[in-house]
Amino acid sequence: MIKEELHQIPERIKEMREILELTPEAVAAHLHISLDEYQSFEKGNTDIPISILFEIAALFGINTTVLLTGDEPRMDTHTVVRHGEGVNVERFPGYAYSAMAYNFIDRIMEPLVVEMLPTDAEPAMAMHPGQEYNYVLSGKVRIKLGKQEYILNQGDSIYFDPQLPHNQQAVDAPASFLTVICDVNHTWKS
Repeated sequence: MIKEELHQIPERIKEMREILELTPEAVAAHLHISLDEYQSFEKGNTDIPISILFEIAALFGINTTVLLTGDEPRMDTHTVVRHGEGVNVERFPGYAYSAMAYNFIDRIMEPLVVEMLPTDAEPAMAMHPGQEYNYVLSGKVRIKLGKQEYILNQGDSIYFDPQLPHNQQAVDAPASFLTVICDVNHTWKS
């Protein structure tokens, strides 16, 4: 089921791009990535970093929830997400996101619970606008931020400028953290 849902995200991106009459070249240029990389995302051959999903949604003028679920958010005063009911996206094996406010209209923050398994493979560095907060829920997380590296344990947190190249990785055992990404320049729909 999850794999099928993951293949629907690139399909939604392609469909929205075509509806908006944008070329793959224009989207790739907007994202500051190569055409080959963008086309690999759109074909579902390469996992799409969450920061790229946010940027695509902003370019298309839609909420990230539309890309993740195919539905528009519906709540405008509050939303409750019960344990285990966030919208899940597996970024790559051993690294999964759960969107915790997907049903709130015009949100300016994107809270996600990230679950990771330890791996020897170095996660790709990400960069995106706004501000980011990470709070370790369980395990031990290594965070690379620019040229610096931090080991955070359960209960530790970091607040940073995500325009610096960064990544997170579980150390020694499975780990999870809450990340809250905020871009004060726009809501997560436009």
